[in-house]
Parts: sequence; C-alpha cells; structure tokens
Amino acid sequence: MNAVQDNIQANKERYLEELLELLKIPSISADSAYAGDVRKTAEYLAEKLKSAGAEHVKIYDTAGHPVLYGDKIIGDDLPTILVYGHYDVQPPDPLDLWDSPPFEPVIKKTDRHPEGAIYARGACDDKGQMYMHFKAFEAMMQTDSLPCNVKFMLEGEEEIGSANLETFCREYADMLACDVVLLSDTSVIANDTPSITTGLRGLSYLEVEVVGANKDLHSGVYGGAVANPLNILSKMIARMKDENNRITIPGFYDDVEVVSDAERTEMNKAPFDLNEYKQFLDIDEIEGEDGYTTLERTSIRPTLDVNGMWGGYIGEGAKTVLPSKAEAKISMRLVPNQDPEKITQLFTEYFNSLAPASVKVKVKPHHGGYPAVTPTDTLEYKAAHMAMEKTYGKAPIPQRSGGSIPIVSMFEDVFKVKSVLLGFGLATDDIHSPNEHYGLFNFYKGIETIPYFYKYYAELKAK
Repeated sequence: MNAVQDNIQANKERYLEELLELLKIPSISADSAYAGDVRKTAEYLAEKLKSAGAEHVKIYDTAGHPVLYGDKIIGDDLPTILVYGHYDVQPPDPLDLWDSPPFEPVIKKTDRHPEGAIYARGACDDKGQMYMHFKAFEAMMQTDSLPCNVKFMLEGEEEIGSANLETFCREYADMLACDVVLLSDTSVIANDTPSITTGLRGLSYLEVEVVGANKDLHSGVYGGAVANPLNILSKMIARMKDENNRITIPGFYDDVEVVSDAERTEMNKAPFDLNEYKQFLDIDEIEGEDGYTTLERTSIRPTLDVNGMWGGYIGEGAKTVLPSKAEAKISMRLVPNQDPEKITQLFTEYFNSLAPASVKVKVKPHHGGYPAVTPTDTLEYKAAHMAMEKTYGKAPIPQRSGGSIPIVSMFEDVFKVKSVLLGFGLATDDIHSPNEHYGLFNFYKGIETIPYFYKYYAELKAK
C-alpha cells in the first residue's frame, strides 16, 4: 500500500484539475435542455476510466440518460467489487443565492475547510465523491496493486429517481455480477469523526394540483365568492401534520420500524452540538416530531415536507389575481418496513379526502424508493471499518442517514449482495442547495481510503 499512497500524493494536483473540468459540465438530468451535457459528462468519464486502466468501457443508452460501464477483471477466483456512482446533478436554482457561478468551480478556504473546498454544483453530490473511485483505481493500477476485480457502473439519472437503472441492472445482471456494491454518496460525521452509513430512508415524491375556476380571476370581483386554490392547498397541507408534528395520514405509521431504546441511546452518543447546529443554519429553534432528538428525527423517523409551492402571480409589483390553479411538490422520507407505493396510495386517498367540493385535485406520483439498512457484521462492513480506521487513525461510528438512495435496496434485490456506503462528504456541504461544496481534505481522504477497502476486503474474503 505504500506505493499506492505515494502515487496518490504525487498526483493530487492532477486529480483536482480533472475534477474541476468535470464540474464545469452542467449535467442536470431533470432539465431536458441539458441532455447533451449529461451525455458529454458520460463521455468525459469514459475517457478517464479508460486512461485509469479500465477495460470494456462502454456507454449504454437507456430510455433516458446513459449508463457508463467499465471493468478490470484480474482473476476468476478473486472477489469482485461493483463501484456505483452518479454523474448527474441537481438544478442549481436559485442562482441568485450562489456566491459564484455553480458551474464555474472555485476553491475557497473557510474555518470548516482550512485546506480549501471546491464550490460548484455536484462537487460533493456526487461528482467529487464518485471521482475518488476513479483515482483510487488508477493509483492501484499504476502500482500494480489491484487486489481484486472491479466493475464500474455510473448513471445519469440518480437525481430524478434512477428511472431506468433497474431495467439496465436486470438486463445486464450477468455483466454486473459482483460480491459487493461500493458507493460514496453519503457523509461522515466530521473530518475528525469518521463514520459509515448503515441505513438510508426511503422516499415517496409526489406533485399535487388544486384547480378552482377555469381561469385566473379578478380578486376584487370574485374574491370571497369563488374558491382560491392557493388558500385551499395551504389549508390541506397544514392538515397533514398535527400539533405534535406527527403526520396525520391514516395508516402512515402502521409499518414504521420500532427502534429499541438501546439502539436510540447508542445513536445519540454520536458527536452533536445542538447550538452549533442552530448557529450553522441561522435558526433560533429546531422543530420536529415530539419525543425524538434531532439525530433521531433525521434518521429513524419518517417525514413529510413541501419542496415547492406555486400559483398565481409571483412577478414584480402587484397583481390582484385569484389564481385558477395551485401546485406543490411534496416528499415523504420513509423508514424501514414502509412501502413507498403503499405510502403514495395512502397520501393520495387522504389528500383527496381533504379537498372541498369547490375545487378539483390531482396527485401525480414522481419517484420513490425503499429504505435500506446494512448490517455491521459482514466482511464488507469490516473491510470498510478497517480502511477508515487506517486512514483516519480512529474507528468509524456506524450511523443511519436521513437521505435516500433508492437503488441500494434494488441492488440487493437484483444482485443478491449488500452495499457499502463509504462516503466522505459532510452534512454541511450544502448538497442540493446554493453554494454546494466539497472539502479538498475529504476528496483526498477518500482517494487514500478506498484502496485499503480493496485490500482488506480481498484479504477477508480469502480467509
């Protein structure tokens, strides 16, 4: 491993330059206007994967954005790691809240990142974290140190629900066969407190529409006599939580996993400063479901949140309009045992029941995914634990995440293997938000750690 680490140290500047070029490409999967840029990103990565030493590199078309594949098979008797990542990014809006253009990456030093952080859309989620695997693989290849087989599968639709990935995985299951899936789309507790994600929440994402009159109306002529869809939608959403911030959808909590008091106690031993949390977010007080801590609310409890709401006139100045239609996007984070399809149906039935006769409503499901929990007694988890302990100098803490990566449960269903969620970002990296960033410490620490995972995993499998 010394040769690998020396190789990494010698090439750090080049790694960074390549990542900055990657971050300049606006691979926004949600907007069809950027479809060409999504493909351009796949092509850029295909060339980098080839130059790193991968074989059979190919861009596969899907019904949506393409999937990139490549591999290096060095022995039929050796274990195989399937590296997953995504190269698409969230839309950068609202642009006026960025301190620098989202696709013109810059490096800034801050108190949290004294070594510097890259500010750009996709810096942490997931281009920076995904690209760590390219460079770790390259370092192993250049030093003839690759201890097992590796396959890469990189998609361009994760931010829109990975709509075509399961079809691809099932169609090419033989090509993708592996012993473990390795991905880095999660975070650590802090740069001095390593952690490994052992659980992810599921997701149900919907769009709702409330329609009143057949056109926008003058609020003076019709106000008070005709339903205002914005007013009604606001009331309907408000009724979806009670005074204790519990979701009121009938049956919503029926299947929620009951986490033991012992596990909750252990979970709350993770380093967490509530005052620092509030200060970072510039809020005076936290809010959430009664009876649970902040760490519990963001990991083992389900949620319902409005992600966007619109209707009527929102331009400059005043326009006294009574809107014809109001719409909102709503997401529900789910915990183990909750079925996203069932939750979507329960939401739809309840939402319809809340609507008065003066309006028409419509619920449009977008995408969802099942929760996932990864065990801590497997060889792959032990290898990840050993790798992090080696490079951080202290044992990592197992931690459930509040985010969702729906494809993790799909991988287990299709490939019959577990995943290792070996992320290196921070919760404060503003992913999905303006000024997303990724610390140089984290980028390089990931590159340094990943080869140790390969080493320890191969050794443990050989025993």
